[in-house]
Amino acid sequence: MNFTRAEVESAQATVHAVMPPTPQYAWPLLRERLGMPVWVKHENHTPAGAFKLRGGLTYFESLARREPKLRGVISATRGNHGQSVGFSARKHGLQATIVVPHGNSVEKNAAMRALGAELLEHGDDFQAAREHAIALAGRQGLHMVPSFDRDLVRGVMTYWVEFFQSFAPGEEPGVVYVPIGQGSGFCAAAAGRAYTGARSKLVGVVSAHATTYLDSFRAKRVVEAPVTTQLADGMACRIADAEALEVVLREADDVVTVTDDEVAAAMRLLFAATHNVAEGAGAAALAAAIQQRGRTKSQAVGVPITGGNVDTEVFARVLANGT
Repeated sequence: MNFTRAEVESAQATVHAVMPPTPQYAWPLLRERLGMPVWVKHENHTPAGAFKLRGGLTYFESLARREPKLRGVISATRGNHGQSVGFSARKHGLQATIVVPHGNSVEKNAAMRALGAELLEHGDDFQAAREHAIALAGRQGLHMVPSFDRDLVRGVMTYWVEFFQSFAPGEEPGVVYVPIGQGSGFCAAAAGRAYTGARSKLVGVVSAHATTYLDSFRAKRVVEAPVTTQLADGMACRIADAEALEVVLREADDVVTVTDDEVAAAMRLLFAATHNVAEGAGAAALAAAIQQRGRTKSQAVGVPITGGNVDTEVFARVLANGT
C-alpha cells in the first residue's frame, strides 16, 4: 500500500490541524533494562490517547468530500477506533453510533459517550460487534466506518513518517516492533517506511491469546483464531483482514506473540521508566522487544505506545503485579 507525496502531505495537514507531532524519546532506563537504545513513539499523547485518531481524521475528511449530505455513521470497536470515529464525526457535524462487545472497557465507553457517540452493546467479541454494526448500517441507512481502509491507513501513516524522518538516513532503528489488531497500524508502518526510504525491519506483534494474524502469516491465508486475551483488548481480533494480511505477508520480517503476563510486565516497565501509562496493546511492542532482545543484541529498536486508554482498575491490578 503506497501513497503519493500529495496524499501524505494532505494527511499531515489534516492531522496536524488538530494535533502536533507526538514526541519520541530514547529513555535511559529502558536502555538500561534492555541493553540497547529503545526509541519510543508516544501515540498515547494524541487528543484521544491513541494513534487511531489520525486515521479517523483523514477518513472523515475524505468522507465529507464524497458524501456531503451524510448525516450519520456507525462503526464497531473495542475503544480507540470508536473514540477516533466519535471525535472525527463530531468535528464534521455527524452523529456517530458505536457498537461495542459486552464487557468492554468502562472508561473507553465513557470516553466515546463524552464525544457524543451513541453506544450499543452487542456480542462477546469485536467480530460479533462488527457484524451487528454492518447489519444496522444496512437497516438504518448509516455509513459503516470500517476498521481497515486506505484512508485510515493514510492518516495513521503520518506518525510513522514522523518517526522515520526523525533519524538521519541509515541511523533509524534496526528493528521496529508494531502491534497488530485489525492491521491498519502495521500497514501504516510499512507505508511510512517505504515513503521515507527507511531500512528498519518490521516485526508484527500479536497477542498470544488472539493469534489470527500469526496463524494467517504462517498459513499465508486468513485463518480464524479464538480470542481469550484479558489485557490486550486493542489486539483482540478473531479474523484477520485479507487486505491487511497481504501487506503483513509482504512487509513483515516476522510476526511474534506476547502473552498477557509479558504485556503486563511491559506496562509496569513503561510506567517505572518513563512514567507513561500504556494500555495492554499499547505496551505490546515493548513486550516483544524485551522478549526478542537476544536476537537484536545491542541494536537500537523502535516501539510505539499505541495507546494509553486503560481502565483505572485494570492498571491498578497490573501495577500490583496482577494481570
